[in-house]
Amino acid sequence: MSKVIVLDPGHGGSDPGAVGHGLREKDLTLNIVKRIGAMLKNYEGVKVIYTRTDDRFIDLSERAAIANKAKADFFLSVHINASGSGKGTGFETFIYNGNVSSATIAYQNVIHAEIVKAIGNVRDRGKKRANFAVLRQTNMPALLTENLFIDNPSDAAKLKTEQFLQQVAYGHVIGLEKAFGLKKKGVKDDVTGHWAEQSIRKAMKAGIIRGHSDGRYGPDEPVTRAQLAVILERLGLLKD
Repeated sequence: MSKVIVLDPGHGGSDPGAVGHGLREKDLTLNIVKRIGAMLKNYEGVKVIYTRTDDRFIDLSERAAIANKAKADFFLSVHINASGSGKGTGFETFIYNGNVSSATIAYQNVIHAEIVKAIGNVRDRGKKRANFAVLRQTNMPALLTENLFIDNPSDAAKLKTEQFLQQVAYGHVIGLEKAFGLKKKGVKDDVTGHWAEQSIRKAMKAGIIRGHSDGRYGPDEPVTRAQLAVILERLGLLKD
């Protein structure tokens, strides 16, 4: 069964969104959303619709209208936070604070958990509700993610790395995969039957080691120094 997912990169054009430490929210959200869309191409029966694919201003009502017209199954709006003081930090998600379906709540629970797992050592600010226009005006389950604080020096340093942006996008994709039961296109299972299958599955479940974006795990591939550093961080063995 096909799914229509609308990806909404926050802000754009004359509206830069939050800014800080040489970064603009509108650029980061588009970067992350394009990564999400690229990875979703690896799944069967998924149609992705973007509210924007370049640096242009799109009214909030128009964003919701795009999803409503497409009769989308899900609306996902990606944002970067800011506190104004530079002291805010972490990740949080929002659904509408009015009446929402049980599916909306379930999707938030699943997607939120997968993003937190993917981005590693970041404060989890929790699952929240708000009267945001794109959440209020969409006719389908909708979720808005706030991926770190652009005006926090530590958060901004993470947001400046390609690796972290990929982790953020990956978490969104795995969340969507689990929320909607999405299936990869013709992916070969290279874990079942491997001598280390039990350990591999435990490591994957714990979020310590993940496979490739195309679904392969690559159990016999070597680990690079960069990958080792990420693994050590996920194990909590590295200090800031």
